[in-house]
Amino acid sequence: MEKHYQLKIPARINILGNPADANEGDFAIISSAINIFAHAIIEPANQIHLSLYNSLNVNDLIHEENFPLGFINTNYGDDLALMKAAIKVLYEFSPEFKQKYNSSGFSMRFWTEVPRQSGLGGSSLFVLLLLGGMREFYELDPNIHNDYILSEIAQHAEADELGIACGFADRIVPLFGGICYTDYRGKVLPHPIGEEPMTTYERLDEWVNELPLVIASTGVQRDSGNVHGQMRHRYIEEWKKYLQTGGDYPPMVQFMANAYETAWRGKMALLRHDWKTFGDLMNQNHCFVNDMMNFCGFTDGAGWANNLMIDAALDNGALGAKLTGAGSGGSVFALTYPGEEYKLINVWKETAEANGLTNAVIQKVEIARKGLRIEKL
Repeated sequence: MEKHYQLKIPARINILGNPADANEGDFAIISSAINIFAHAIIEPANQIHLSLYNSLNVNDLIHEENFPLGFINTNYGDDLALMKAAIKVLYEFSPEFKQKYNSSGFSMRFWTEVPRQSGLGGSSLFVLLLLGGMREFYELDPNIHNDYILSEIAQHAEADELGIACGFADRIVPLFGGICYTDYRGKVLPHPIGEEPMTTYERLDEWVNELPLVIASTGVQRDSGNVHGQMRHRYIEEWKKYLQTGGDYPPMVQFMANAYETAWRGKMALLRHDWKTFGDLMNQNHCFVNDMMNFCGFTDGAGWANNLMIDAALDNGALGAKLTGAGSGGSVFALTYPGEEYKLINVWKETAEANGLTNAVIQKVEIARKGLRIEKL
């Protein structure tokens, strides 16, 4: 029987502690998968074919390429760069994949609901769909090619192959789903797969029925790697010097330690359903990020549009509001009292319209309790 599979994976938001997910710091964060999805279909072919679309519409093509069986393409200067890098890393990691990839081909088509460069981990979703799809298609050993390993491969594809500063949350939360406390200690500097601790992924949604969240993707686009790259370079310099000299934390390390504290304190607040404290910690976390970005030379901190929407949310009764993603552009989200989500949606729509944010996407979101989903067609 031929192998035809449909895949679906949720986007993520970083709720507390970011950007301390081993991107700038060696700590932990709280994240959630949300019900905004990317999709793919994988089926047999006589070569390797990858195609990326803006939507399900077959006329909405962004980029496509064909490769012969077993070919590793390191021409990374296009919209399929991440996927080609992920194939290379998996090929080098897995003898089983190498043998099967050399002998049979597939075609895989990708499309997404996630706004482009919105700070919701959208680009990583394609890589995770590809890795999960190839694991299913080639019937790779699920113990060796488990979800933790797939997240590591995705991280190494971006960080090592493409030289992009990136955090682990984008590469693990969508695979597992739910609200989670993810611990990245021991991963501040890159090491080969298997020679550093795996991310610890602790599900928290067993204790949380819902989080009344509203997200605003401002429509202001930015490259998260460029933003993170400036911060990470500065952080690593300060962190290495601190390890040599000791004493008080230098500024970037202190920013990340402060962000980490909001995560571990937020975990306790979340478990006891103390939404007031949880919202206060979100606000503190955003202040740390805003100050850190000013310190790193971003003159409008976390981004003028982001801060505008956050202020509007807090001025209209939100318990907490903050950035998710790298900053400068992207998305913000707010925690409201249950039942007040649409009040905030209206406030944000009016704010966006009054300030020229014509491409803003504003919506109520829910926890996606299931991560990567694969169905046989």
